[in-house]
Amino acid sequence: MVVDRKILKEMQESMKRAVEHFRAEMVGIRAGRAHPALVENIKVDYYGVQTPIKQMGTISIPEPRQILISLWDKTATKAVEKAIQASQLGVMPQVDGENIRITLPELTKERRAELLRIVKKYAEDARVAIRNIRRDVLDELRRQEKEGIISEDEFKRIQEEIQDITDEHIEMVNKVLEEKEKEIMEG
Repeated sequence: MVVDRKILKEMQESMKRAVEHFRAEMVGIRAGRAHPALVENIKVDYYGVQTPIKQMGTISIPEPRQILISLWDKTATKAVEKAIQASQLGVMPQVDGENIRITLPELTKERRAELLRIVKKYAEDARVAIRNIRRDVLDELRRQEKEGIISEDEFKRIQEEIQDITDEHIEMVNKVLEEKEKEIMEG
């Protein structure tokens, strides 16, 4: 039926967005290696507007454990430094003339355990988001079944398909989590 194809396609797109959001969150979690995503979305109070660092300058990785931020507006250096200190990165930025350098320390055993706990929470949030999408679609299909738009047999068939799609997306989240856990333990 045309109606259920459209619903399934929308559901798949929503679940894909949930997985992509989770992936993006994982990139921003430091696992011992420098990556621009660690700082690019930190918000800076720039002339009264909360502005991400990536819109204020270039972010580069000159060394594996170092991030270099070159600001376009040098008057914003203090504000960026303050925003980095206030972030959850747990690092002290060094102002190096016109640039800001962040050197990432080695991860301690305690910090690794804390990062693992954080990534597992993000993974569970992503799984819950996927299950909520499934629930909403099933609720809509139940409503359609009650109104006679789809038959009971169609509902059961679609329900199995929905579960397969849900399982597939949860497995994607689990794979990303597994990769991040490995990165944290090796980092």
